[in-house]
Amino acid sequence: QVQVSESGGGLVLPGGSLRLSCASSGRTASMQAMAWFRQAPGMEREFVAAIRWNGDNTAYADSVKGRFTISRNNARDTVYLQMTTLKPEDTALYYCAAASRRPILSNLHNSRAYDYWGQGTQVTVSS
Repeated sequence: QVQVSESGGGLVLPGGSLRLSCASSGRTASMQAMAWFRQAPGMEREFVAAIRWNGDNTAYADSVKGRFTISRNNARDTVYLQMTTLKPEDTALYYCAAASRRPILSNLHNSRAYDYWGQGTQVTVSS
């Protein structure tokens, strides 16, 4: 089993920056990829960014490309989401997810590729 836990959310002004962290524990050696998803009130959960081990392949939603960056630590048990130039439409509950099976690159955006999910951290972009 793997447990993941997000942190770093908060209230930020439009145009500001924030860095989210996702720490994992348990059988982390079995993980193959980690990702961030988000869900705004009244909306469906959507993909934000993902990183796959062994090659550090990354994928981003079009809405965050050029503004958000996903990275990991050397131990491969923590991933980060650096968010810049934040917009009010980025307001959402951000979830971290981990995959125990290696997803193909074209499937990194698919929530079904991930087995373990955190409780989420709230990001609010508002003046």
